[in-house]
Amino acid sequence: MSYQYKITSSYCWYNNGSMIVKMYFINGLPFTFDELPDGHLRDRELIKEANKSISFEPDEMYRYSFYLIDEEMHPMIFSIDLENPEDMPDQEIELCDEQDFMR
Repeated sequence: MSYQYKITSSYCWYNNGSMIVKMYFINGLPFTFDELPDGHLRDRELIKEANKSISFEPDEMYRYSFYLIDEEMHPMIFSIDLENPEDMPDQEIELCDEQDFMR
C-alpha cells in the first residue's frame, strides 16, 4: 500500500504583509507560492481570504523548502505519490547542474 500526499493551496500574506500570494502546501507544509498580478491588494475578497490564513516570511519559506528537500519530499523536485497532482503549480524548478559551476 502506498501513502499519497495531498497538495492544497490558499491565499496568504507574505513578506512582512507587503503582498498576498497563492501558497502551495504538501500535507500542510508550504513549499512554493505564485505571485499575484499587480492590483491584487485592491481586491477586498482576496484580502479577506488572506486574513484567514497564516502569513509567511521569506526566511520561513527557505527553511520549509530545505526541510522538504532534505527529506526528499519537495514535490517540485522529487517524484512523490500525490493524491491530487493536478493541484500542483504549473511552473517547474530549474536545478543547476554541476557543469554550470565548472565554466
